[in-house]
Amino acid sequence: MRRLQFSLFIAAAVFCLAEAAPCLAQYSGGGGGGHGAGQQAQDDAKAAKRKQEFGDLTGPMPQMKNAGPCPYVKTLYDAGRFIEFKDNVEASANVAYTGEIENISSVCAYRGGEPIKVGMKILFEFGRGPQATSSHKVYRYWVAVTDRNHAVLGKQEFELPVTFPASQDRTAVTDTIKTVSIPRADSRVSGANFEILTGFDVTPEMADFNRQGKRFKANAGEVPTQVSSTKP
Repeated sequence: MRRLQFSLFIAAAVFCLAEAAPCLAQYSGGGGGGHGAGQQAQDDAKAAKRKQEFGDLTGPMPQMKNAGPCPYVKTLYDAGRFIEFKDNVEASANVAYTGEIENISSVCAYRGGEPIKVGMKILFEFGRGPQATSSHKVYRYWVAVTDRNHAVLGKQEFELPVTFPASQDRTAVTDTIKTVSIPRADSRVSGANFEILTGFDVTPEMADFNRQGKRFKANAGEVPTQVSSTKP
């Protein structure tokens, strides 16, 4: 996959924290709106079947030794889902393409005054609705590093081409980012000083749609096919 932009321009932090016990991995689910009991049961059944067929997302991540806790990795709620409507009219019949960040797993490594190296694996689920014009869609998403005051220190943007299998309206893609590097001022600065956020490149209208907890998802009635990719 082709990286669109790399702008990791992190200035060295000057925070000081007491050294904490090692933390090898963190896990975060994708953002989403409220569910009724029936919808929740369907989502749980899909998640269980996906785990059975594709395995635990956190399992394949390599273990890495580090001197303290890892940065907290999560999905930004306003950008955790992508939904494209024809003519911007919010109706199920107008849905073109959808996307959702389902899960994130991560590991980190650092020692002494070295930068924090974070590896990530992101599980996406994509759908195409009645207004989709092709079985191929290029989605765009980003990964950003913030400090504990939520100031953005750096951001990477990625393209994720997706091809829907024949006769299927949904597909799952696992994207792997090998390294996000976070410089530190010295050995007293731990990963707890930073957060790593991820989300789709959404329009203001999409962000507002997500913020209000609205949902339209393509429903093909079958477990999606999974595709994997890896980025540096």
